Amino acid sequence: MTNEIEIKYEEEFILNSRGMKQLTSRWIPVNENPKALIFICHGYAMECSITMNSTARRLVKGGYAVYGIDYEGHGKSDGLPGLVQDFDCVIDDCFQHFSNICEKSENKKKMRYLLGESMGGAVALLLHRKNPDYWDGAILAAPMCKIAKELRPNAMMVSILSALSKVIPTWKIIPTVDIVDIAFKVPEVREQVKANKYCYKGKPRLRTGYELHRIATDIEQRLNEVSLPFLVLHGEEDRVTDKSVSKQLHDVASSSDKTLKLYPGMWHGLLYGEPPENLEIVFSDIFNWIEERSKNGNTRLERELKEQNDDSVKAFNSQGLS
Repeated sequence: MTNEIEIKYEEEFILNSRGMKQLTSRWIPVNENPKALIFICHGYAMECSITMNSTARRLVKGGYAVYGIDYEGHGKSDGLPGLVQDFDCVIDDCFQHFSNICEKSENKKKMRYLLGESMGGAVALLLHRKNPDYWDGAILAAPMCKIAKELRPNAMMVSILSALSKVIPTWKIIPTVDIVDIAFKVPEVREQVKANKYCYKGKPRLRTGYELHRIATDIEQRLNEVSLPFLVLHGEEDRVTDKSVSKQLHDVASSSDKTLKLYPGMWHGLLYGEPPENLEIVFSDIFNWIEERSKNGNTRLERELKEQNDDSVKAFNSQGLS
């Protein structure tokens, strides 16, 4: 790209419906009208302002405006670190913030895409389920449609953990390997994540583990309900989320526009955990996919305008008849 796009980064705390402060991040191209809006949904124990920063900046240099929010119990937002009390509240918080941005007058005609990584992929799919016609597409990087077998407790343990999560929800006793060590291929990235004080460390809390298992099971059982255009990306060597369910999502989703990219030799952290040459491949696929959809015009906006026009005609006709 000949002209380097200048990036303006801003942070703002907002209050959610439960009175908790949440950090929101935005990366905007300076003196450029963004081609589209991209809303990033970060992974479990991660956050937006630091771990997703390089991803956001790549996207802005491609001409897009990027927005993120740290979930309750994550990053710089309020809540006990690492605790997801109710995943439905996470979805409500994200939808409230993202839709407020979409409905601003300067953004109404812009296409809107979700980019979810790992648990954020589950967030993106549930945001779509909450309002199926609202988004123009989703990029799902190693989405948590099912937790990998080696990280998943057996059926008896799930039953015990589910019962305990109601009594001692904040306890950190779920047995699991260190996810950071098996998620990111580049050692420097692993060290950066471990050194980031806003990333949660330690065993998953009981309630969080219960909620992640509940949501992953629910999504896996309802993959056929996914209807928006999507690009799903998965490393062949992923040991955190199950790539077979990404294949299943691609096969059974009712979307007419769906693409699956599997990357031999790549791990879980596709957006910033791989060597530079692999990141180039992944982001080239992301940019090509968004550009292709943007070229086809904003069918969602056309549909909304038609519905508004139809409603106006109905209202006019009813007034004329009354």
